[in-house]
Amino acid sequence: MALSPLQRVEERVIQAAPAVQPTLTYALDFGNGSIGGLIEGEEAIRQFIRKAIVTARFRFPIYDDEYGCELEDLIGQDVPIALLNAEIPRVITEALIYDDRIDAVYNFDIQRDGDKLTVSFFVDTADGLTIETEEVV
Repeated sequence: MALSPLQRVEERVIQAAPAVQPTLTYALDFGNGSIGGLIEGEEAIRQFIRKAIVTARFRFPIYDDEYGCELEDLIGQDVPIALLNAEIPRVITEALIYDDRIDAVYNFDIQRDGDKLTVSFFVDTADGLTIETEEVV
């Protein structure tokens, strides 16, 4: 059937549901930077969370402006803990929430011990999983 302006709109428009993208990805070894094997599901989401947080936003042209985290701008400076408690949840949430697999990022716990900063939080996924994450920066 040819498209014609004389056809009713309902006959010309086709509704298509978005295809669900697989979470299959390469497994990264953050210690030595090697890639080995494939992972999917919860393990792939955990890897995305870690990779998105440790990748500086706007620094690498291979990534778009939505990927990465601005956490590096806060670390290493003499910033009051009150500012860290406000900014760290914001920058981590912004780094993760744009991914369709992540529904919510919440319950941040930020601990400073000298020059070490430990951040733990929970991530709810679209699959119904709750992932507890802890990062040391």
